[in-house]
Amino acid sequence: MAGLTLDQAMKIMEVGFVHGRTTDCLPLGIAVLDPGGHLLTFAREDGTSFLRPAIAQAKAWGALGMGMGSRALVERPDRFINTLNTYSDGKVLNAPGGVIVRDSAGEILGAVGVTGDVSDRDEACAVAGIEAVGLVADTG
Repeated sequence: MAGLTLDQAMKIMEVGFVHGRTTDCLPLGIAVLDPGGHLLTFAREDGTSFLRPAIAQAKAWGALGMGMGSRALVERPDRFINTLNTYSDGKVLNAPGGVIVRDSAGEILGAVGVTGDVSDRDEACAVAGIEAVGLVADTG
């Protein structure tokens, strides 16, 4: 399975942070995962809480695990999310900000999780980064 390169992952993070600053987001944490859910990159801005790494990864990991942006998980019943978290050791977060990265043919290359501001703004930072490297953002 093809995935994101480290250069792409770093650029996605960089652009996501720039988008956050230009839109006055609170300090962000951004995680980029490969198609198997493994962490490629993570960084957080000064002033973020110690939970931001786990939250960013949970948004991205849940999106990858379900094959859809985490926005789609918000609509799932609580019992579904509870079951999903039981089987994933609590690694899934059903809030916007976990965005699937696809190529132009629709193949999943990885996922981005952003946290720090309200979920819709987190998601916009992920989308900006993904689109900056010429890939397709699937928010769910």
